[in-house]
Amino acid sequence: MMEYRRLEESEISRELFLGFIRHQTVTDCWRKIDGEWVVRPDPFIDDWKEEEYEFLVECLKNTISTGGFVYAAFSDDVLKGFASVEPKIFGGEEKYLDLSSIHVSEDMRGKGIGQALFLAVKEWARRQGAGKLYISAHSAVETQAFYHAMGCVEAKVYHMGHVEKEPYDCQLECALG
Repeated sequence: MMEYRRLEESEISRELFLGFIRHQTVTDCWRKIDGEWVVRPDPFIDDWKEEEYEFLVECLKNTISTGGFVYAAFSDDVLKGFASVEPKIFGGEEKYLDLSSIHVSEDMRGKGIGQALFLAVKEWARRQGAGKLYISAHSAVETQAFYHAMGCVEAKVYHMGHVEKEPYDCQLECALG
C-alpha cells in the first residue's frame, strides 16, 4: 500500500533515494521542427549518477526552504515517487508555478503513483494562488503521454531559463481551475 505525504527539509538526504530506481530507456522523442511537433528516434538511457542525486537533494532542500512543496510516495517506507513545485509565481497573466520535478521509481511505474503526485501538486499550487502549473518536461514519447493524460498542453508563454537549460524539453502548462 502506498503512503503519500509532504516531505520536510530534514528528511531529504541521499539515503532517502537508496530504494529509488531512476532509469528510463528512451527510444522516441517529440521534437518541434519548423513549428510542428513530430516524433523522432533519439534512443538513449536516462540513468542518474551519484552527482545527479546529490544535486537533486540540494534542489529539493532549496525548494522547501524557500517555501515550495515536495510531496512523496512511499511503499513499505521506501521512496517510490516524488514531485516538487517551486514557490514563486511567474508568467504574467498565466500565473505559473513551476513543477520542478516529478519522478516515479522504475519498479513502480504504471500503478497510478505519478497521477496521485500530479494531482497533489496541482492542488497545492492552486491553493497558492497559481493559475497553472508550468512543466519543462522530458520529450520522451512515454513521458509526454503521461503529461497529456494529466491535461497538459503546450505552454502559452515559455520560461526561457528552462528552454536554455534543456532545449529538447517540451514546455507545457496545466490549468488548475
